[in-house]
Amino acid sequence: MSMQHQTTSVAPVATDDQPLVLSVRNLDISVRTQTGIVPLVQNLSFDLKRGETLAIAGESGSGKSLTSLAIMGLLPPPAVHVAGGEILFGGHDLTKISETRLQRLRGDRIAMIFQEPMTALNPVMRIGDQLTEAIRAHEPMPARAARTRALEALKAVRLTEPERRLKQYPHELSGGMRQRVVIAIAIALRPDVMIADEPTTALDVTVQREVLDLLRDLATDLGMALILITHDMGVVAQMADRVLVMQKGRCVEEAPVRSLFNAPQQPYTQQLLSSVPRMGQGRPSTVDTASRPLVSVRDLRVTYDLRGGIFDRVQARVYAVEKINFDIFHGETFAVVGESGCGKSTVARALTGLVPHQGVITFEGRPVMRDRSAQLANTRVMQMVFQDPMAALNGRMTVGDLVREPLVIHGVGTAKSRTARAAELFERVGLGADALDRYPHEFSGGQRQRICIARALALNPKLIIADESVSALDVSVQATVLDLLQELKAEFGMSYLFISHDMAVVENFADRVAVMYLGQIVEIGSSAQVFGNPQHSYTRKLITAAPFPDPDRPIPPRDISTAELKSPILPIGQSPAVVSYKSLGEGHLVAEAE
Repeated sequence: MSMQHQTTSVAPVATDDQPLVLSVRNLDISVRTQTGIVPLVQNLSFDLKRGETLAIAGESGSGKSLTSLAIMGLLPPPAVHVAGGEILFGGHDLTKISETRLQRLRGDRIAMIFQEPMTALNPVMRIGDQLTEAIRAHEPMPARAARTRALEALKAVRLTEPERRLKQYPHELSGGMRQRVVIAIAIALRPDVMIADEPTTALDVTVQREVLDLLRDLATDLGMALILITHDMGVVAQMADRVLVMQKGRCVEEAPVRSLFNAPQQPYTQQLLSSVPRMGQGRPSTVDTASRPLVSVRDLRVTYDLRGGIFDRVQARVYAVEKINFDIFHGETFAVVGESGCGKSTVARALTGLVPHQGVITFEGRPVMRDRSAQLANTRVMQMVFQDPMAALNGRMTVGDLVREPLVIHGVGTAKSRTARAAELFERVGLGADALDRYPHEFSGGQRQRICIARALALNPKLIIADESVSALDVSVQATVLDLLQELKAEFGMSYLFISHDMAVVENFADRVAVMYLGQIVEIGSSAQVFGNPQHSYTRKLITAAPFPDPDRPIPPRDISTAELKSPILPIGQSPAVVSYKSLGEGHLVAEAE
């Protein structure tokens, strides 16, 4: 496999004379409920050829992930089941073979990259053990050889310090890092068919580019077929040979990628493509930066000590965030972008008091206190939408109770008014009020993220910290939610700290942007300044790496090094270099040291 593959255009990898490796025929998936059997996927058919990439697109809840789970034999029994049709692979119908035979196929000949990395990984096993377990389950080999293969897989997905990651647990990694581990597990055995369910949702654009290039290399070099389930139409345009669009469990359109983008036939497909944000269409900021800011951050620093040795002494220090400064103004959307592990989420957690930190944070001119009672008061004015919606929701509570919970904690309203408020919020984020009595596991990943957003809005906070809040949403719902956030900002003067790896969304949604690299801000300015005139080389890499929703547009040559990224970990006695900035005028600052 060539890791230096230089892609200048989308080269077709599947041809008409390639053999079929997978064939789905008239697939029906249903769920048994107390009121009867409800169809979830109906009469779905498609073929997959060796070396071909088939993208399955559509809104959350349309049946994309259910289809992939049916292929893997992982539908949750006994309620959800294949009610009819065939899934043909290797001369066998996967809906009729034994569980033992399915287990031998999973991971070896058919592998899957799941959407939510935290739930896909075992929280009590080290990363290295999870990788070697998957490898040795299908290819008996000595433990040392399996560990070498595991290390190669982590290097292939460009994970920093791969030797150290083998010894860590999932909770010690960022969301993007965990997703890369899941991808490493899937590619370690080089399967015939790879099912990638939102494989780059949690990844920043530079790593997303590396992962997509890697998947393309595997498909080319090994003849691997790829089913790519994604809501990112830029990824679809750059990766797919064919596209299957689903809505409400049915295929509404299937076509070659260029035909679908250039001449979509169905109204739903046309609506889907029209909702895609595009770079170069940003809006000018109208925020008054001369007024007193809502939030001020001065010399924010977050570090973690690493201990080791027989005396458990501090041997090194992680500089997660290193003396950064910024303001968020009333009614402003302030975005933070950068690679996973650069400190974006740590900044958000510092603002909400979830991690110990140094420096001064003020809210409306008053210092943000860190004691328990102050933190409760802070949640009234600051709410956070976390990156992983399943981990953020209590699986034992109904989603209605989860949205009402902030109101109960702060003593807002009556039981009746709280329920009315929850129903109103569900309608506004695109979910019906009839869903209030359901549980989180009954929703798709994108729907769960909408529930998290509804809960954050319950108290009408002055600041919402949105950590990848729309990354799990399909483009049509993403557009609806972003419009809702804009409406709320206009109506209530609400402000946002918006953390995202989607550069097109950031350009179209944010007023100002800060670019972070290794815990420090390397460029900050208005959206028009940062995207229209990027000055730092890292900012330019982020913009260049962003996928563009046009299959006829050549992919720029890869200028992102596949060498290991720099580490924010330094030995005791060393500290990061102090960043100095030069001003380009009108609040546009860029770090002078590259």
